[in-house]
Amino acid sequence: MGKVRRRLRVAGLIAAFSLPSLSVQAQGWQVPKPSPGLMPNPAVGKKLFGTHCASCHGVALQGSDKGPPLLHRIYEPSHHADIAFQLAVKNGVRAHHWQFGDMAPLPQVTPDDVAHITAYVRAEQKKAGIR
Repeated sequence: MGKVRRRLRVAGLIAAFSLPSLSVQAQGWQVPKPSPGLMPNPAVGKKLFGTHCASCHGVALQGSDKGPPLLHRIYEPSHHADIAFQLAVKNGVRAHHWQFGDMAPLPQVTPDDVAHITAYVRAEQKKAGIR
């Protein structure tokens, strides 16, 4: 009986981790990927965030009247994985947690840029106790 439970747990975990990517694929979205071997740099990400994100998400990631705060539990890695940032920038986002309206795609921001920005956001979240 132990082997059966273990196999069911493993199958459940595989399904749970596969569902998000299946959902993305079902919508016909391509998953943006940074350059192979890229080492995301929070310092570079901070500059890019200031250029591309701060006008809506706030200079200190606290949000504004145009966009939500990224220093919030909703954006912790266990709820919004790093890929969510890539998908948001590539495809835009329909408003679902907040009442700011939809986020438009940002075609000028590359997957490498997003990786750096995400590294910055994650570093700031960690400082704020969001893990």
